[in-house]
Amino acid sequence: MANEHSPLLVHGVYSMMGNAEDSRGGSAGTGEASNPKTDPRKLNTFFGVMVPTILSMFSIVLFLRTGFVVGHAGLLHGLLMLFVAYFIISLTILSICAISTNGAVEGGGAYFMISRSLGPEFGGSIGLMFYLAKVCACGVYVLGLVEAIMDVFGQDPGSSVAQGLRVLPQGYWYTVLYSSVVLLLCMLVCLVGAHIYAKASFLILLVVTVSLISIIISPLIVSPQGFNITHTYGNNHSVTVSPSYTGFNSTTLKNNLGPRYSLDYSTNTMMSFATVFAVMFTSCTGIMAGANMSGELKNPSESIPKGTIMAVAYTFTVYVLLYLLLSSTCDRSLLLNDYAVFQRVNVWPPFVTIGVYCASLSAAMCSMIGASRILHALALDQLFGLPLAPAAVTSSSGNPWVSVLYTWALVQCTLFAGQLNVIAGIVTVFYLLAYAAVDLACLALEWASAPNFRPTFQFFSWHTCLLGIISCVVMMFVINPVYSSASIVLLLLLLLFLHYRSPTSSWGYISQALIFHQVRKYLLMLDSRKDHVKFWRPQVLLMVSNPRSSCQLICFVNQLKKGGLFVLGHVQIGDLDVLPADPVQPQYNFWLSLVDKLGVKAFVDLTLSPSVRQGTQHLLRITGLGGMKPNTLVLGFYDNSYPEDYFLQDPVFCKGDRSEGDNFGVDLPSLQAHFPPVRHAESPRALQPQEYVSIIQDAIKMGKNICLARYFFQLPPESKGATYMWGKDSMDTIDVWPTNLLTPGSASYADVGSLFLLQMACVLNMASGWRRARLRIFVCVESESEDQGWLAKEEQFRELLGKLRIRAAIKIVAWDNVARMVRGPNTESQPVSEDFLCAVNGLLKEHSSTAAVRFLYLPDPPSSCELSQQYLTQLDTLTRDLGPTLLIHGVTPVTCTEL
Repeated sequence: MANEHSPLLVHGVYSMMGNAEDSRGGSAGTGEASNPKTDPRKLNTFFGVMVPTILSMFSIVLFLRTGFVVGHAGLLHGLLMLFVAYFIISLTILSICAISTNGAVEGGGAYFMISRSLGPEFGGSIGLMFYLAKVCACGVYVLGLVEAIMDVFGQDPGSSVAQGLRVLPQGYWYTVLYSSVVLLLCMLVCLVGAHIYAKASFLILLVVTVSLISIIISPLIVSPQGFNITHTYGNNHSVTVSPSYTGFNSTTLKNNLGPRYSLDYSTNTMMSFATVFAVMFTSCTGIMAGANMSGELKNPSESIPKGTIMAVAYTFTVYVLLYLLLSSTCDRSLLLNDYAVFQRVNVWPPFVTIGVYCASLSAAMCSMIGASRILHALALDQLFGLPLAPAAVTSSSGNPWVSVLYTWALVQCTLFAGQLNVIAGIVTVFYLLAYAAVDLACLALEWASAPNFRPTFQFFSWHTCLLGIISCVVMMFVINPVYSSASIVLLLLLLLFLHYRSPTSSWGYISQALIFHQVRKYLLMLDSRKDHVKFWRPQVLLMVSNPRSSCQLICFVNQLKKGGLFVLGHVQIGDLDVLPADPVQPQYNFWLSLVDKLGVKAFVDLTLSPSVRQGTQHLLRITGLGGMKPNTLVLGFYDNSYPEDYFLQDPVFCKGDRSEGDNFGVDLPSLQAHFPPVRHAESPRALQPQEYVSIIQDAIKMGKNICLARYFFQLPPESKGATYMWGKDSMDTIDVWPTNLLTPGSASYADVGSLFLLQMACVLNMASGWRRARLRIFVCVESESEDQGWLAKEEQFRELLGKLRIRAAIKIVAWDNVARMVRGPNTESQPVSEDFLCAVNGLLKEHSSTAAVRFLYLPDPPSSCELSQQYLTQLDTLTRDLGPTLLIHGVTPVTCTEL
């Protein structure tokens, strides 16, 4: 048993203190070292978060698509796009900061945050989608770099002869070739390790900063000038335009304020707000570049929020400044017809060229590194099985080189798109979906109100999370409804796959926290004082001694509950005062695994008590919560027969995969070994007749309905939700005898007990496995009576069934000969004769021998404990050899004729 010396931090937090193994689950063969001396966490906030985030957000869009955005959208629409984009990512950043400061963040970045917050299904599916987004983003950056290279070194479209530096032939396949070479270079750097990129990234940032400074000061130095730009469409169609650079000019600014969406010269497609926003938003997809380096950060919980916020603020300022600069100095034609407008109007064009090359190459490598880390984390978590298993392999230094190769192969496939603008929409949609998932994770944690969710970053609320989700989803469909719908369908398919695969997880499930939170709220609203008979339903406590002999009854009661509460109760005999630990708590997993294998919707409640009677009293009092408490007690029948072992009959228990355990460590041999063998001839009974009858009395005193079940071991196995197979020769009726057969003429068919009997039979007939069974109600009458009052009673009974909407066949049974064997109503001091009981039993066999199950009226138990054995003997004789029979004593009104 856990005590004050037990490890409390068993889920990877001890690793911060150096006392636990690596909690990421790295196993032999992955090559991950757990020695602190080889800890790969070496990067600080600036180098590990700020630098990669800034470079990813600048990337190719800063140098080659800023003019494109302003040209098509104009300054006002362009700033609107920028504000919308940064508003969306700012909301997501708040969620990232909250999650990343709520505990130790390990490798995998955003995937790690989502999976550990939402559980394996959401984590795995969103993680894979985010991985695909990084793959496509890497392809965008590589294609953008090749585009920049061709602007300088590519042959003129109208000439087939090399001129100066323009020596590289152009065309679709040449673009794919050049892109593949650049991607190969990125892969080689990633194979060496992320630390080389981190060391070089600062130098790249310096180069990009110098390029930006040159762009900002160029309008102060470069004089106005005109250009001739030629574009080739198809094989023979060329168009030449003559745009101009005006320098700072109010007329130019006025002309560039409004939008002018037109044809994009690279794709020859008409641009719109959505398509331009999709391209522009790729500049905002780098906010998780630092988070994706979480495995290399010294202190990710501190570095990720601080570095990401500073990087986003810096990039936003730069983009606003460049939008204003372009709108004031370049005419619309120049912005629409030249992606490399910064290079044309720079004080020294190579500044921009070098900046483009460095930023694009850096962003591509950052995306590849981030993607490979996500894939490596997915492989370590074993969510997708064998296809991703090799990606868990790492080098001696901890570099996941196999996942790098996986990523390289997928990025290579995206390069066949050939144009940056073609896949920009896919990248944007995937990223928006990933951002929405991060907001959802934070929202779920906030709504669950879990005590352990206490992030040190406090500048967020559920309002920001919800607004972030809505913004992301709306913009997804604004950009491209087809891509958005397809991505959501893919996400749902991945969710279903992981849900049915049921991967083992010790991360915790946010769904359980949310369910707990909502169930508590609704249970408080479920007021027992507002109960009404119209909405009554069975809420059953089934007492089980040994499931080996009770599984058929468990499955039957599962059909009988009609959406109500179903609890399996078990009493462990013992006294906690003389025991070192509670023996009940370790048993719950075995009982819950039994429930899973039987496929029933039941709770489990176990208790420790000196006697079965006291334990049953405890369970009747405390089982359930609020207005959801058992109203019906079901017991197995007390007789002298020896039970059969159900585990030897059902293939689920005797032929299942013995090596396969569930997510909680219970395999089939363990389950079988936990429950003892069924009672045999030499075994003493744990329950005496007096105690058994006292339990019935206790339930009635406590206002609970009572059911005694006999011969239910004869029902066929029904595990995993299987239904009974009805056929021509099968037992296809449910028979109801709503008469106290031990006291002829003393009971009314409309009393509480009889109506409860009818209601339970009707509930069973409504269950999915019993709908094809026919309901038959047997009315016992003395047909030779002189007053013929039974005819009026029969008519009244038919009218009652009509009012209760119970569809059943009424069978009239004349039992004059049986009724003559007693003289008037019997009392407790006047037991009925053995001959009478045998006659009633014969009557039941005659009319109900082919029924699937029988519902009989359970007489009141005797008040004297000396008569307990006699009471049980009467019930035994009454139901002997009948087949599955339920003796029912109802004490609560359950039917209603009102609307």
